[in-house]
Amino acid sequence: MDLSLSEEERDLREAAHRFVRKEVAPVADRMDREDYFPREVFRRLGEQGFLGVTVPTEYGGLGLSYLAQALILEEIARVSPALALSVGAHSNLFADNLGRNGTPAQRARALPGIASGETVGALALTEPDAGSDATSLRTRAERDGDHYVLNGSKQFITNGPIADWLLVYAKTHPARGRRGISAFLVGRDAPGFSVARSLDKMGMRGSPTGELAFQDCRVPAEQLVGTENNGVAVMMSGLNVERAVLGAIPLGISAECLERSLEYARTREQFGQKIGHFEMIQQKLADMYTELEAARWLVYSALHSVAQDLRSSRASAAALTFASEASTRHALAAVQIHGGYGYMRDLPLERLVRDAKLLEIGAGTSEIRRLIVARELLGPGFRDESHRPSARTERI
Repeated sequence: MDLSLSEEERDLREAAHRFVRKEVAPVADRMDREDYFPREVFRRLGEQGFLGVTVPTEYGGLGLSYLAQALILEEIARVSPALALSVGAHSNLFADNLGRNGTPAQRARALPGIASGETVGALALTEPDAGSDATSLRTRAERDGDHYVLNGSKQFITNGPIADWLLVYAKTHPARGRRGISAFLVGRDAPGFSVARSLDKMGMRGSPTGELAFQDCRVPAEQLVGTENNGVAVMMSGLNVERAVLGAIPLGISAECLERSLEYARTREQFGQKIGHFEMIQQKLADMYTELEAARWLVYSALHSVAQDLRSSRASAAALTFASEASTRHALAAVQIHGGYGYMRDLPLERLVRDAKLLEIGAGTSEIRRLIVARELLGPGFRDESHRPSARTERI
């Protein structure tokens, strides 16, 4: 397996790096302090092609790989993990999912605006009482002539408060359990849809998260994504890709923490010498580098795996587990290396600590991901589909 980058991927990463340092860096602190979503910066990301990386070219995207998408997310995450999270929810959870599973008419209606950044996408799956067991969701969709009528609520939805398009999961045949779930393309202007409230988070501030309500929400039948009662197939393939692609966010956090720590260790003096001479500082830096490189190879390998087989769950679950936990350690190590300065809000390190923690919770907690890896290793006899975790607790 060749995990090296092509010339096109290297050029894309460099273009993203330049854009992020010029356009995102100036608003990153405001995003966190004010819980502010930079809509104009988001649109400019679209103008550069960074929001529709895997979207087919006929719908305004670049038609590139999951690896290319991850490279962009990593660069954004180095400066603003919160914006990277919103971009990931928009471009992967919504756009890539609709691009793979939607009808030509659905794709033509939603994807051009999504790729350009004129509209915002979100995935609406998690509910107040359906976290780890996402297939136990209570939102219902009943057929009424040429419409479906949705009733229920969704919780912890990234981009939910600002989304123009939603991919919504609901029970169309409750008695069939997981085999009675369907997916729907729902516009913000759908009668009966509302944003119940926006949520105030510990980290990833500036990436809007909300609770959504569907009260006799009427959705045209042609906006059923896939076939009725086959939503789990749409859901599970999306979750595997999601974990692999979002693994790029902790990579960005770790890379930024390592770079800042190296620079500080080279310049900060204590006891008459640069702190980079202290062995305990050297150990922290060496561990950060080693774990970052290991995480990068795990994530790239997972991206390769899901590109070959969307049902592949072990590699992506393992990659996100390792990368997310490593990024939390690295952010804390960077604060420790910087001492009192690292604890101050003048530097982004304390923000990176708060942001990093979410990656151990969203897209499936570390505990759930470990279950996925172990059960796949153990084999079919240990994968009871009726009790299989959905690879998430709460979706943020």
